[in-house]
Amino acid sequence: MRSDRSLSAIFLSAIFLLPAFADEPDRSPVDLLLGPNDAWLAAVNQTADTISLVRTADGKVLDEEPVGDHPSGIALAPDGKTLLVSCHYSGEVVLLEVQGEKLARTAAIDVGFQPHGIAVAPRGKTAYVATTANAQVAVLDLDQRQVTARIDVGRWPRHMALSPDGSRLAVGTSGDRGLTVVDTKERKELYREQFVGLNIGHLAASKDGQYVYFPWMVYRNNPISPGNIRLGWVLASRIARLRLDGPARREAMSLDPQGKAIADVHGLALTSDESRLIVSASGTHELLVYRTEGLPLKDFGGSDHIDPELLKDADRFHRIELGGRPMGLRIGKDDKTVYVANYLDNSVQVVDLADRKVARTIPLGGPEEPSLARKGEAIFLDARRSLDQWYSCHTCHYDGGTNSVPTDTTNDGTAFTFKTVLDLHHLSETGPWTWHGWQTDLRSGMRKSLTETMLGPQPTEDDVDAILAYFQTLTSPPNPFRNKDGSLTDAAQRGKTIFESDRAGCASCHTGPHFTDGEVHDVGLGSRSDRYKGFNTPTLRNVYQRVKLLHDARVDTLEALLTGPHAPEKVAGTGGLSEREVKDLVEYLKSL
Repeated sequence: MRSDRSLSAIFLSAIFLLPAFADEPDRSPVDLLLGPNDAWLAAVNQTADTISLVRTADGKVLDEEPVGDHPSGIALAPDGKTLLVSCHYSGEVVLLEVQGEKLARTAAIDVGFQPHGIAVAPRGKTAYVATTANAQVAVLDLDQRQVTARIDVGRWPRHMALSPDGSRLAVGTSGDRGLTVVDTKERKELYREQFVGLNIGHLAASKDGQYVYFPWMVYRNNPISPGNIRLGWVLASRIARLRLDGPARREAMSLDPQGKAIADVHGLALTSDESRLIVSASGTHELLVYRTEGLPLKDFGGSDHIDPELLKDADRFHRIELGGRPMGLRIGKDDKTVYVANYLDNSVQVVDLADRKVARTIPLGGPEEPSLARKGEAIFLDARRSLDQWYSCHTCHYDGGTNSVPTDTTNDGTAFTFKTVLDLHHLSETGPWTWHGWQTDLRSGMRKSLTETMLGPQPTEDDVDAILAYFQTLTSPPNPFRNKDGSLTDAAQRGKTIFESDRAGCASCHTGPHFTDGEVHDVGLGSRSDRYKGFNTPTLRNVYQRVKLLHDARVDTLEALLTGPHAPEKVAGTGGLSEREVKDLVEYLKSL
């Protein structure tokens, strides 16, 4: 039996092991909108799961209302008082009403499949929501408060824009590296333009409805080296426009000055007279301001650096330093004021375009000092940690996840052996690391990524501690392919039985809570150019989110994987599967 003294010691130890609670959570605003006459703004606080209502005249936070888990997008109905908020993790669109100086929650519509961007039709009866997990746009009846249709648009739809008359909907589909244009009356895809686009940001339609503008990044399929990076041949930033009135190749321009590049372009807006185009560059912590007249947009060709004529004319292009992580933005009625949601700063910044600086900052709340994990997140999101600030960790590991292109890093010891980007969720529990499994020291892996993949400065031990702490906070949304109570569907349950059977043999390698055995296996998928033989068993958690599969991205659907190069009978199983069994197995894999 323990003594009172030993019990007290255990009790005190438990107290000191508890995390220190901050006074307030980080707000981390990702988007915002302006109310009628710019009298108020509403900010989407992603990590606090709230919406803040702010009086713009004096920056006072009037109200803060909880919404669903991980809010991501916001739209204002034509009545000027109804807010629609997409809650990415909880799978719902929450409706709130601005009532004087208060927010009142009025409804929640179950949408599922990780809703993201929102657009409201001009009459205010219909809304469109990009649902990232199932490659669709959900059509909402706002009177009936329900989903009435779903439109296939391509993988990873996030941000959208409606033409002014509501007849065309442009959807950025980063998983398929392009834009899809939808006929909203017929509720079907009209055409799709693919342009090797990564991380497509916010979209804005022109007043005449002919074009939609958007920022994006490009990966140029070259090995990471100082020379390739500085030439813009690894990762680079672009602004483009696409016609909404018929199929045409996108027109684009390069953004990056030599020696001081631009990274992680995200928010975008046009002034009311369309004389200026404003873009937030979240990785380099700035606003980009362009005069739209004479923009060097080209459908083919062009340099991988900014047009020199654009660069030398400060009226045609200039940069405004903001700090933090600027995300969504809105331009005031005067066309001279820009309101910016700054994620890492827990604030809305008010930028004076005439003076080219931050005029004031509106704090939304948050802890006095950033936590260790928050410091790590800031490093992860900071493109200035890379050579000449061309890209951040986030650029390839979007929100800590994966991306839609295989890349050529130095981790496999050879050039032109492109590998898919591995998800960082559950990182510390899924070692060893890299596709070949040679990396067994996670701290060393972090340093190598920052100095050899980013070609940035050597991190301190505190930096590494912070990044690893940030990875520990990464959480995944509830799986959208399970029943509402989290249980498996009937098809997925049948698939689970197949997965665990000797005939399929999946569980012989994909074992444990993260479906990986931590071993390196040679399953006949390597090539002569590989320096290392065999491949580390990847976790199957969140496999439904991946659009490129296997180490070299040779297949892009689970069906193609299981009937092609990684068919069970070719890898570990004892027999082939029927078409129905493959379908059920896919349903189970999507549920993991």
